[in-house]
Amino acid sequence: MANGTKTTFKGASGAELAARLDLPTGKPKAFALFAHCFTCSKDLTASRAVATALTKAGIGVLRFDFTGLGNSGGDFASTNFSMNLGDLERAAQYLAENYQAPKLLVGHSLGGAAVIAVAAKLPYVEAVATIAAPSDVGHIKEQFGGDLQKIMEDGEAEVRLAERPFTIQKQFIEDLDAHNVQKSAHELRRPLLILHAPTDDTVGIENATRLFTSAKHPKSFVSLDTADHLLTNKADAVYAAEVIAAWARRYIGDGPTQAEGAEEEAMGVTVRETGQGKFQAMIKAGPHLMMADEPRSVPGGMGSAPNPYEYLCAALGACTTMTLRMYADFKKVPLDRVTVEVDHEKRHASDVEEAMDHTPKRDHFTRKITLEGNLDEQQRKRLLEIADRCPVHQTMERGSEVQTHHAT
Repeated sequence: MANGTKTTFKGASGAELAARLDLPTGKPKAFALFAHCFTCSKDLTASRAVATALTKAGIGVLRFDFTGLGNSGGDFASTNFSMNLGDLERAAQYLAENYQAPKLLVGHSLGGAAVIAVAAKLPYVEAVATIAAPSDVGHIKEQFGGDLQKIMEDGEAEVRLAERPFTIQKQFIEDLDAHNVQKSAHELRRPLLILHAPTDDTVGIENATRLFTSAKHPKSFVSLDTADHLLTNKADAVYAAEVIAAWARRYIGDGPTQAEGAEEEAMGVTVRETGQGKFQAMIKAGPHLMMADEPRSVPGGMGSAPNPYEYLCAALGACTTMTLRMYADFKKVPLDRVTVEVDHEKRHASDVEEAMDHTPKRDHFTRKITLEGNLDEQQRKRLLEIADRCPVHQTMERGSEVQTHHAT
């Protein structure tokens, strides 16, 4: 079974969430994100089995404890299903910023419902797998038994789940009612694998039927035979994990998908809103994923990624370094390293306002180039002249035409 490397990241509430990152031998082909069951932890048998099977298949896995559970910080009593989805988004963001964005989501029980619900907000996800997932998150209310009425009347109550006490608040119940998992499954538009045991007496097999019926193809169902809900039998957990790993290879195997390959060949860039904050967007350039945002000084900005003009500055700086490197290598100039600093004197938000007033100002970029190496003055002067031949520099100075079409 996988043990993984311990790590942490900030959850949706700002609490520090405990996680384990399981990596395969060699470079990972892709990354997966695992969501555990209600009130469980990342270290449950099923979680570790899935991580082991996927790493054997060359896929890295991040599994973590939701807010207030396991080794994670935060108050469980103040959480709800919406916060679980927020934690999953933050986990995906952690992978995207530090490794690769996850292409596979795997969820157990309520975690299965969560990965179906959150997938629409994660454009880079290519496949989703669930184990014993409910088709209606309101199903969780059945576990509270006679305490449900007390929760609704008193605002909260202490309930025992898996022989442990948990405080459940009224807002938790109300939040459950706001989510429609079957609708999310219908709109998933990604390959879906559903694993469920016919004898599951916690989340009945009819939940798998409803999810399967709601989802569109490609979709698959695998029976877990006599397994219990938590897959406490190691053999059941390993079987489920190996099925997921084998199935996932078809969708997140070696190299880019056919769609990614075509996109990379066409040198296209796709930018899609993530739904986080007011401006955050996911940028997909071939097989590469990046984020864009506005700074916190702009109302609605989260400062989670560079803003559009910072990317424009980065493009100018990167093109300059590449142009100088090509010239230096071709001419045998002893250039050890190039550093380019680029500043833009206007902020993106004010530019938009100016454009609306039909009085746009001319953009001004300042480029500071540091050349390291045993260079004489003539060589330095020539390199600075070559910098002005950078293709991005020339594109910016000439100006460009942008044609806009409505996607059909």
